[in-house]
Amino acid sequence: MHIVETIMNLLKNIAAVISIISVSVVIYGTAIAFVSFMKNEFSRATGGYTIHRIRVLRANLGTYLLLGLELLIASDILKTIVEPGMEELMVLAGIVVLRTVLSFFLDREIRLIELEEKEHAEAARGA
Repeated sequence: MHIVETIMNLLKNIAAVISIISVSVVIYGTAIAFVSFMKNEFSRATGGYTIHRIRVLRANLGTYLLLGLELLIASDILKTIVEPGMEELMVLAGIVVLRTVLSFFLDREIRLIELEEKEHAEAARGA
């Protein structure tokens, strides 16, 4: 039984580290998005502000959020293995649903950005 307890403690510690990494990824992505947002807002004075930049910023932030959620899912899977229970399963299910919805809308946003860039490039060639 000593080996099983050691493995369970190791899994619990690994889950905690992955959770910390997950939060760090989200905080890092948010900081990058904030800096990009502020640059875009300051560029209003020079006429460099565009809605397109905001869409790209949102897509980039969404990417960091998705990565953070995927890491959180990995952490929660480990926690569910260590302490199986209804509460852990409900948290895991909630995170998976949130990640799926966010992924769907992020994919849509990225496709819109790509379409806008393609249209902009074609208009620039035609002009």
